[in-house]
Amino acid sequence: MLSFLVTLDIAIALVGLVLAWRLFRLNRRAMQFPPGPRGLPFIGNLLDMPSEKEWLTFAKWGEKYASVSILGRRLVIINSAQMAVNILDKKSSIYSDRPVVGMAGELVGWKESLPLMPYGARFRNQRRLAHQLFGNNAFMKRFLPMLELETRRSLEKILTVPEDLSKHIRKTAGSIILQISHGYMIQEEDDPSVELAERTLKQFSLAMASGGFLVNLIPILTRIPDWFPGAGFKQTAREWGSTLNEFIEKPHNYVKQEMAAGTARRSFTLSQLERGVDADEESDIKWLAGSLYAGGADTTVASIYAFFKAMLLYPDVQAKAQAEIDAVVGDDRLPRFDDRERLPYVNALALEVTRWHTVGPTGLPHRVTEDDVQFGYFIPKGSLIYANIWKMLHDPAVYDQPFEFRPERFIRTEIKEPEFDPHKLAFGFGRRCVLIKNPGMVLADASIFISCAMVLAVFNISKYSENGVVFEPDMEHTAGSISHPTPFKCMIKARSGKALGLINEEM
Repeated sequence: MLSFLVTLDIAIALVGLVLAWRLFRLNRRAMQFPPGPRGLPFIGNLLDMPSEKEWLTFAKWGEKYASVSILGRRLVIINSAQMAVNILDKKSSIYSDRPVVGMAGELVGWKESLPLMPYGARFRNQRRLAHQLFGNNAFMKRFLPMLELETRRSLEKILTVPEDLSKHIRKTAGSIILQISHGYMIQEEDDPSVELAERTLKQFSLAMASGGFLVNLIPILTRIPDWFPGAGFKQTAREWGSTLNEFIEKPHNYVKQEMAAGTARRSFTLSQLERGVDADEESDIKWLAGSLYAGGADTTVASIYAFFKAMLLYPDVQAKAQAEIDAVVGDDRLPRFDDRERLPYVNALALEVTRWHTVGPTGLPHRVTEDDVQFGYFIPKGSLIYANIWKMLHDPAVYDQPFEFRPERFIRTEIKEPEFDPHKLAFGFGRRCVLIKNPGMVLADASIFISCAMVLAVFNISKYSENGVVFEPDMEHTAGSISHPTPFKCMIKARSGKALGLINEEM
């Protein structure tokens, strides 16, 4: 009898637990989703999704957050920096997975790269390699002298052919990141590696945009046959996949050839291959190096190009930064990294470049792996989470006059503290970003600083004029997951005879 009563008690307890769990689940599902525009039956908000510059539309949907439904799939937009930290950083254990990105990930092939790779053995191995090499800033800092040298080399080219400004910036950025990732030194003015990187990253930017391809919102479309009406995106994906394969394979094979000849330069790839690896490990090394190459070959270009546009629009900022450089460094040499602590305004200017022009407006999407409740709203498992980094960096509640270029916002005074550090937002959120955030931030910040300092030391940048007509630059930016300032013309001239001598000085 006692045994029966104990069994009965256990059974009743189990039934109670099951009922409680079901009630809990019902209560959670009865909760509202984060607010957003009203959708239509079945298709939800499919017609509300913007085809480009989605961050502008996302910002209109909600001051702090919003959500929409696409054929039953929930998309949650986070427009608040504090919300992003609370959710994507503090609860990263369930918010760090990546969704299936139909175009960029599945069809083009970027799912092999660490940023888009799903959790599993390969992800853990690449994460381990990344942590070993990039777990502290020392690895990147050893390349700072090379950054100085490559930036200095670019000055003469900018002076000689200022109309090719974007091309010069891209070549310098490519030279820097290829030396770090693969030990490859760009020699030719029109090196094919620079063009390949530009083409690959432009395709990645377009393939990742949430509204650019319907297959990104409805991944099952990856399975439709090529002959099906509207399946032209699959042919585009094959072409872009071929470009990506060349982008990954070509520099990796270069390192192996140089190793065989005994002439390989120190790099991330060399440091891994020379210890001896099997085929699977080599594949991870190849893709991790490619991710590093991709991460630095385009984003820094956009930031430095934005710096030149800002100097056209804000000549008073240019003059103030030049006055500080003249007072601290003088005109007998170019600024160096060891001058940095004594150049607070130029430091702030470099920081403002990162904030003013948002290179990755929405970052990369996250996927929640468990049902969750945030700010009183229900976020179901499988929801896609987008951090609207552009909105966060232009939030008037965080930054005073956010659309103005004001370096002084980051300088402490007797009456005010510096405004929020944009580095904490611009490089993304969550566990995945931690792996590459610190070294990536060090490299990007160092590249922007030394470019700003050296350029302002020797050049005056002004608006382009022709036949008495001044060309006014706009403040627009391109669409895509990696955004650049729209093209502009400018006049770049040496500040003085001494400046001209520094530009042409033998290195």
